[in-house]
Formats: sequence, structure tokens, C-alpha cells
Amino acid sequence: MNTGRPLRELMSTRLVTVEFDDTLATVREIFDRAGFHHLLVVDGGRLQGVLSDRDLLRALSPYVGTLSETARDAATLNKRVHQVMSRQPVTLAPESTLAEAMSSLLAHDISCVPVIDGEGRPLGIVTWRDILRALAPARG
Repeated sequence: MNTGRPLRELMSTRLVTVEFDDTLATVREIFDRAGFHHLLVVDGGRLQGVLSDRDLLRALSPYVGTLSETARDAATLNKRVHQVMSRQPVTLAPESTLAEAMSSLLAHDISCVPVIDGEGRPLGIVTWRDILRALAPARG
């Protein structure tokens, strides 16, 4: 098991970013269309936070999209990203190791770690799925 591999070799580089003032309706649409669970929040190209699909579910009324939906329920879709995002995310550099990513996820009880450059710009993201894929025996 090679836990010394650098994150640049295993991070997901398919990133979708949102900005502070994007609505939760926009975020919901992105999550509905995409096959991932985290969005990176940027301002001026620099990482400011993370928004997970779980953050979105907690922020929306459970009645949105149902027959019981009221105007008040629908209004939760107008909340802004900055109101529900996780701020000051734990981050790592592309040179950081798989072991460091595992330690960060466990120590902070989080499900992803954004990988950023020296300027704070997102380069990738590492999730538990990426770690399991890296540690799994080769298929074939």
C-alpha cells in the first residue's frame, strides 16, 4: 500500500465552482446534472469554501418540489451559497501525500479535501472515493 503517492496523481481535476452569490436553485441544478457531491466556492479564482450536497439538503425545505410546497418552502431556493457553505476549508497542496489526505479527512471529519496551488486557486479535489480507488488492488 503506497500512501506516499502525491495527490496530483490521484486527485479529481474535474471541478465545478460556484460563487458567493449563486443561488441554491443553481447549486441544486448542478448537483442534479453532475455525478459528484462537492462544489468549490471561489472568489476571484481563489478558494473560499466548499458546498456539499448534504449542505444543500440541510438548507432547503423538505417540501420543495412536492405537492405540499408553499411559497416559503420555494423561497429556500433563493438562499445564496455564502449562507450555507463551509468556510475556511481544510486544503492540501498537490505535493501532499495520500496519507496526509487520509489523516485530514479523519481528523476534521470531512468528506473531501480541495487541492490548491500556492495562490489559493483550486487544482483538484480528493474524496474518500479517490482514496479507496488509489488503495484498491489493481483490477484486471
